[in-house]
Amino acid sequence: MVKELTLQSKGLDDLPEVAERIIDFGQNVTVWLFIGEMGAGKTTLIKTLCEKLQVLDQVSSPTFSIVNEYLTAKDDTVYHFDFYRLEDAEEAVAIGAEDYFFSGNLCLIEWPPIIANLLPDEYMLVQIEALEDGVRSIKLKNNG
Repeated sequence: MVKELTLQSKGLDDLPEVAERIIDFGQNVTVWLFIGEMGAGKTTLIKTLCEKLQVLDQVSSPTFSIVNEYLTAKDDTVYHFDFYRLEDAEEAVAIGAEDYFFSGNLCLIEWPPIIANLLPDEYMLVQIEALEDGVRSIKLKNNG
């Protein structure tokens, strides 16, 4: 059964509260897909999520490295992917993306459409839309 939730962020000040709600909503799945136009705030939201998850490492977009690995204070591993620059899914296969996705560790994935056929059946979709005055609509779908 797919669960859905729509949140709204009015700016950076309320992102920690939004992040907490996202973490609670997605706690039963380990693959989170982030969809949104360039500049919609995917990486900014992921940075805030990682703060709430107590990531110890510097969080940055893995645009060129494709994947960043972060360690949390609870000794958990979080993987952060950015597939924007991939030409096709075979490049993701070459880095072992499927092993990451099925590892049981949290995987935060920006620009997932190119690797859609590699994704597990259970995931949470985080769709971000930039509205007026810096407001973001964040639609969550959890099919876990």
